[in-house]
Amino acid sequence: MTLPSLPLPLGGVHHVSALTADAARNHDFYTRVLGLRLVKKTVNQDSPGMYHLFYADGAGTPGSDLTFFDFPRAAREHRGNDSVTRTTWRVTGTAALEFWAGRFGALGVPHGEVYTRDGRAHLDFEDPDGTRLSLFDDGGEGPRGVPHGDLPGEMQLQGLGYSGYHVGDLAPTRAFLETGLGLREMRRYALDGLPTTVFAMGEGGPHAELHVTEAPELPRSRPGAGSVHHVALRVRDDRELRHWLLHLAGAGYGNSGEVDRHWFRSVYIRDPNGLVIELATDGPGFATDEAPEALGERLSLPPFLEPRRATIEAHLRPLHLTPTPQEGE
Repeated sequence: MTLPSLPLPLGGVHHVSALTADAARNHDFYTRVLGLRLVKKTVNQDSPGMYHLFYADGAGTPGSDLTFFDFPRAAREHRGNDSVTRTTWRVTGTAALEFWAGRFGALGVPHGEVYTRDGRAHLDFEDPDGTRLSLFDDGGEGPRGVPHGDLPGEMQLQGLGYSGYHVGDLAPTRAFLETGLGLREMRRYALDGLPTTVFAMGEGGPHAELHVTEAPELPRSRPGAGSVHHVALRVRDDRELRHWLLHLAGAGYGNSGEVDRHWFRSVYIRDPNGLVIELATDGPGFATDEAPEALGERLSLPPFLEPRRATIEAHLRPLHLTPTPQEGE
């Protein structure tokens, strides 16, 4: 059987979606500590009794947002295989890493020392739910984030970097990434003594890689607070997304079909190890239903949920979010 030709290469990481047990505490950490902007306060479209918060750069640029589903009082993740085990952010220069190490120390954020991994300087840390995060020096490569808030512009997070996975068996994930998604192996390195393969989208770069570590001795992970539900990869527009649907069908990979998330359109796929990967369009963007200067200030609902707004708001628990300082204040 001849497969449809591959669409244009995926453009890098679009967003990462994780779980929190305390949305207010989560908001404080990502806005006050990390200096990100809450660009969308909404609900889980498949379970609208649950908040869904989106944090990003000052403009909500694709490739800069980390999102959280709110599971109040959820138990923590049981770490293990077949899961996303590292979410990274890009900064530029070792001075930025030293700035963040000092900031984390002053604010009591659990973190390690600056050290070199895969040829780049990294600073590992965790959020209050135990989500495993890193900052790394991207050397000025990759897209630049839109500044926001009161942190020095040269120290701010520039956008998402690579996502790290642990799997028990690399072979089926490799086949999916290469045949299903058109990624290619770029290099290998050892992570804590375990073989790690770097797969690149398009021309690669620090914003367009997935790092997959093979660890057959680990137990399978169990989701909970601090775990990542899925990683989304960038697709230019609706036309390209439909091209990907044709390709995935021809390659034999089942998927969700096209899903309209209002701010972008998506396709969800599970790889053979159970990892959820989303393909998401760059547009229409977060300003499609809110003014750019007012992003995240109100509960935003997609059109199909808008008729249920009163019921949804009545059943959502109050969410007291602390305002964060704006640039110049």
